[in-house]
Amino acid sequence: MDAKIFRERLLGWYQEHQRDLPWRHTRDPYPIWLSEIILQQTRVAQGLPYWEKFMQAFPTLPDLASAEEQQVLRLWQGLGYYSRARNLHACAKQVMEEYNGQFPRTYDELLKLKGVGKYTAAAIAYFAFGEAVPVVDGNVYRLFSRVFGIETDIASSKAFNEFFNLGLELIDTQRAGAFNQASMEFGATYCKPQNPPCLTCTFASGCHALATGQQAKLPVKIKKTKVKDRYFHYLVFVHADQVLVRTRPVGDIWTGLHDFHLVETTKPATPDEWPTDLGKLLMGHSLKGGDVEYKHLLSHRRLHARFYEVNVPEKDAFEGLATQLEMQAVTWGNLENLAKPVLILRFLNDREI
Repeated sequence: MDAKIFRERLLGWYQEHQRDLPWRHTRDPYPIWLSEIILQQTRVAQGLPYWEKFMQAFPTLPDLASAEEQQVLRLWQGLGYYSRARNLHACAKQVMEEYNGQFPRTYDELLKLKGVGKYTAAAIAYFAFGEAVPVVDGNVYRLFSRVFGIETDIASSKAFNEFFNLGLELIDTQRAGAFNQASMEFGATYCKPQNPPCLTCTFASGCHALATGQQAKLPVKIKKTKVKDRYFHYLVFVHADQVLVRTRPVGDIWTGLHDFHLVETTKPATPDEWPTDLGKLLMGHSLKGGDVEYKHLLSHRRLHARFYEVNVPEKDAFEGLATQLEMQAVTWGNLENLAKPVLILRFLNDREI
């Protein structure tokens, strides 16, 4: 399809169907950057409330940079991919410390920021500073590959440059912002991964995928992430209105978030089969619960979790457990204020019923 025809059809569609999103009404790089980080691997419908919460809690970059990490993680709770939240916080500090509180104004400089990749840098460079570079995200990969019949594996190292260069050929430098927004919007809302309405599409005449019946095959993504099953058995130690929690360690999922004492196995197991000497740990107290399995799917892990509540009536014994296990005693009310994985939230919500 001719580049001029593609632009005209795309921009015509966008003029009629564009969504009214708050970060589209500003050139301030802070809310634009915030929206781009939140919307990585997150749909707009899910991400918009989080963007609004962050803007309310941290209306400026200095507010975010000076926040405690737990505040940031707590607001991020439920979005997943928590490294994004930690990178968000680190980037805010980096801009304050290395750039005197001002975002870099060019694509190349933006790439030096923590957590800012090629797509995010391109988005900020244009939407905030007017640099006419094409924005290439998953939605754009899908649109370009289907319309132009590109069979390059989008998980390959060469894919970004190929689609980026095509974007340079297609983009109208006088209307680069509208072109970028339209490309992402069309892929997100019309040229969808499953069952796109091709027969009424503005690109129906001239679309390679429609003409060859390859809508389900494009874009090509060969690389597969191997999913590993993990089996979590949580011991929830309780004394009066307090519970023991720990901060999850660096180097595993949910770094910096809070959960309970964990026994992990490589396959389903009953307490008698756990590879841990629980005699001294439980001090004769019985386990309650464990009959419900909570399943939680991450990008590369499939979790199977069960929760066992252990009531510890003696205060000294409870405090001893906290010391032995290097955990923190908090009230159930204070636990609400700590950042927790969604898996833990599901258990807590069920427990209150």
